Amino acid sequence: MANCRTEHFESFDGVRLAWHELGEGRPVVLIHGYFSDAKTNWIRYGHAEAIAAEGYRVIMPDLRAHGQSDRPHDPAAYPPDALTRDGHALIAHLGLTDYDLGGYSLGARTTSRMLATGATPKRVIFSGMGLDGLCHTGRRQDHFRNILTRLGEHERGSPEWLAEAFLKTTGGDPVALLGILDTFVDTPAEAIAGFAQPTLVVSGAEDFDNGSAGELAEALPNARYAEVPGGHMSAVTKPELGQAIAAFLAG
Repeated sequence: MANCRTEHFESFDGVRLAWHELGEGRPVVLIHGYFSDAKTNWIRYGHAEAIAAEGYRVIMPDLRAHGQSDRPHDPAAYPPDALTRDGHALIAHLGLTDYDLGGYSLGARTTSRMLATGATPKRVIFSGMGLDGLCHTGRRQDHFRNILTRLGEHERGSPEWLAEAFLKTTGGDPVALLGILDTFVDTPAEAIAGFAQPTLVVSGAEDFDNGSAGELAEALPNARYAEVPGGHMSAVTKPELGQAIAAFLAG
């Protein structure tokens, strides 16, 4: 997209990270999912454009090991909560004080960790995420470790095979992505119950990969739940996802 700007900065440990921006106005930081990148998750299917059209400066980082960010192979680059620290570093680098924050799948998990470690957005978006996916990250760690350590061995049409096919489309680095699994940290249910900001929980109607999004909405003190078409892999391709986020922010 011609009017999408891409810039880089150095995070807390010197890893060089990219972020992309579209639009002008109130900042909203949106974090993509695992194996993906900002362009695939937010830009390609028009979500960022729909949000920017409501008067927002949409800021979309590429997580470490993804997209145009560095992909270090050194295990030391993947301490627990590394992505959380990257998120805080981006907020500080941009000097954001009055902003909104959200993410899809791993981006939603990173959002929860940022909230649990002091981030202060005015509004929050959890998409492609259920309560279990925030509180019990080990299940997804095992799932993805199996995918990445057995590439080329998965049964055609299986969830693992589909995830590997997606990995190929985004040019993912399996070694770096294995490191990302070591950064996962659970967010306790009592911490989630303390996230008081107005929150949108939006998920595909057939998406149960990270548990129940409805349960997550119920666990939050000030959340609304929106359902869009699709499952975990397909909901990001539907215009309804971006429309739901844009409507929430505009409201």
